[in-house]
Amino acid sequence: MLYDRWRLVARTFSDHIAIRDFTVGRQWTFQELSIDAERASRVPEKAAFPRGISAEFILAVLQAWRQNQVVCPLEAHQEPPPMTSALSPGIVHLKTTSASTAGSRLVAFTEDQLVADAENIVATMGLRPDWPNIGVISLAHSYGFSNLVLPLLLNGIPLILPGAPLPEAVRLAARGEPGLTLAAVPALWRTWHDADVIPQNVRLAISAGAPLPVALEQNVFALRGLKIHNFYGSSECGGIAYDASDGPRLDPACVGAPMRNVTVSVGETGCLEVRSRAIGETYWPEPRPGLGNGVFQTTDLAEVSFGLIYLRGRLGEQINVAGRKVSPDDIESVLGRHPDVHECLVFGIPSADRRGEIIVACVVAKTTVSSETLKQFLLAQLPAWQVPREWWLVESLFANQRGKISRAEWRKRYLETIAPR
Repeated sequence: MLYDRWRLVARTFSDHIAIRDFTVGRQWTFQELSIDAERASRVPEKAAFPRGISAEFILAVLQAWRQNQVVCPLEAHQEPPPMTSALSPGIVHLKTTSASTAGSRLVAFTEDQLVADAENIVATMGLRPDWPNIGVISLAHSYGFSNLVLPLLLNGIPLILPGAPLPEAVRLAARGEPGLTLAAVPALWRTWHDADVIPQNVRLAISAGAPLPVALEQNVFALRGLKIHNFYGSSECGGIAYDASDGPRLDPACVGAPMRNVTVSVGETGCLEVRSRAIGETYWPEPRPGLGNGVFQTTDLAEVSFGLIYLRGRLGEQINVAGRKVSPDDIESVLGRHPDVHECLVFGIPSADRRGEIIVACVVAKTTVSSETLKQFLLAQLPAWQVPREWWLVESLFANQRGKISRAEWRKRYLETIAPR
């Protein structure tokens, strides 16, 4: 079905540009892309493992679809999983989870589930063939595959590949287009905003992969009149929510309304439950609770009010302070409003008596600022027990390839290098 639908798209948009790849200085029409995909000879392998952010990735996917191989996209550093366990009939795709709350896992998808996710995204966001996507995010990640690869191959949304997310590369790739869609992660939006290089012809701006700071969203809107739309999803189920409003959000906890054809509810644990046709079949090679039969149980604590979803932290990331629980997101939300705070990350470490945790704030400052000043700022807005006891000023909070800043990694780093021994 996937390859048949691609062939229909290729015929429909035959002479239109499908891909501009600046890494090789070449472009393909949909007809030329179809011809190149047909040239590959058949191979006996069960799966294909496309990598990179290039036209070669797209061709590898098409050739796998044509040859009925399972597609398992990989980041540059990832090793292919051993394909020794049998996949259920109908499984055509394996996604790697981001390992935000647990070890990385593979999620198995059918053709219908991939198509449903692409349809939900195109319909909800309003992706258009006359607004090509600029591809600066990982095509292997669920976000990039669902927002860039599938809309290209199943809906005829062209893709421009700058080769790197560097400001000059993005500027050159955007040149000459009347309108563009730019999907990125918050770290990239911040870099482009600070460098004043967001292309003027971006008509649709999307941010996912990590929480989009409200201050950044508001600043971009105030300076450029460009609304960055917050997108919330998961590898297990594709798109969950999208902020389609015309103006910037006021509440950082709000991630938008459910995507088209997606329904949500809050389960007994207080976490968000998602139902849609796009939800993955199962974890592979070992099924695990929380995913299956069209339902995905997230670990995101949530509220649903007046049709909007509000995230209140993660079930496993709450900090236990003398028996009372606090979400690090709540503290970060307040701390991030201080005018001298560029970025911040909050986590808990074991207290000396091992009966609770101590709150640590990791801060990237815009200018010289003392921890005492930041502490007093929080004391004016939060209960004293929610104010961090330990402060760590760093030059930057590096994110991984998927745009995520891992609390677990920074907690480990703090315990190994900063915490008293």
